[in-house]
Amino acid sequence: MTTRGFLLGKFLPPHTGHVFMCNMAAAMCDELTVLVCSLDSDPIEGSLRYQWMKQLLPHVRVIHHTKNVPQTPEEHPDFWAIWQRICKEAHPEHLDYVFGSEPYVVELAKVLDARPKLIDPERLAFPTSARIILRDPAGNWDMIPDAVRPYFQRRVVLAGAESTGKSTLAAELASALNTRFVPEYGRIFDAYRTEDWQSSSFTEIELGHRAMRQAIAPSAGPILIEDTDELVTRVWQSALTGTMPARARPSDLADLYLLLPTDLPWQDDGTRYQQADKFREAFQQSMKHELIEAGVAWRAISGTGPARLRNAMEAIEQAFAQGTDDEARKTASR
Repeated sequence: MTTRGFLLGKFLPPHTGHVFMCNMAAAMCDELTVLVCSLDSDPIEGSLRYQWMKQLLPHVRVIHHTKNVPQTPEEHPDFWAIWQRICKEAHPEHLDYVFGSEPYVVELAKVLDARPKLIDPERLAFPTSARIILRDPAGNWDMIPDAVRPYFQRRVVLAGAESTGKSTLAAELASALNTRFVPEYGRIFDAYRTEDWQSSSFTEIELGHRAMRQAIAPSAGPILIEDTDELVTRVWQSALTGTMPARARPSDLADLYLLLPTDLPWQDDGTRYQQADKFREAFQQSMKHELIEAGVAWRAISGTGPARLRNAMEAIEQAFAQGTDDEARKTASR
């Protein structure tokens, strides 16, 4: 006989304890249904949490409930009858078990004519909660599943003309912050391109960089470093074709941009274009203009060697310690 289990939660956000609980429940029955419950007022959109849970539990039936309903018995005299109806609509078949880590599981199982199965109510296996994650994502990074991490990540992009040390600093920052960095996809594209630069070339570079970022982000730390991005690529298109792209700027721009100056000597690595100082400086001015027009937070980083790394680290710490990007915009070097 097939045994059926049921588990519901807000998963606001999903954490490793949730995944453990769902996987354990799935191992204790033949068919498990997980109901993701969301309200319009939730700080993280319900549809996003639903997609996360589907991604985290590919072997489980995941359903999304979106109606605004009472959350505690004190809110409505028919609280349990309301939730009985919700659960039966989501799972019309007879249920054998109701799983969860909270005491309400006992009463919910009773109204659904099922057996309650509490899983690690003291949270010994994974000592965390959604509230703890929301309060300090970076401090509880190991409790956030890979699929959820990009939502909480802060992105730092290195911008600047050729031969300003972006690639070197990206690797140094990633090491210092115990994270990963996204290499410049445009360099890869340029090394193997077979035609002259055109608008479609830069669209392809932007798509490639975005795909690389999406592939790297889940395994990175709370801060993701990027060697250029789509915004910087727009300036490169203007520099190499003479025309700024007509396409709109990306909506998901980075949290902080670090603009590296042209105070390092130009070095030809086989992919360089702008040896003359006037071209590098023109690029810098265009980059500054684009950063200002985009309304993003940015800092100009100076220094060489260890001093440059130290200045970049200080800029990151100051920007993110403020909890807002507004101050970073106000104090950015012009």
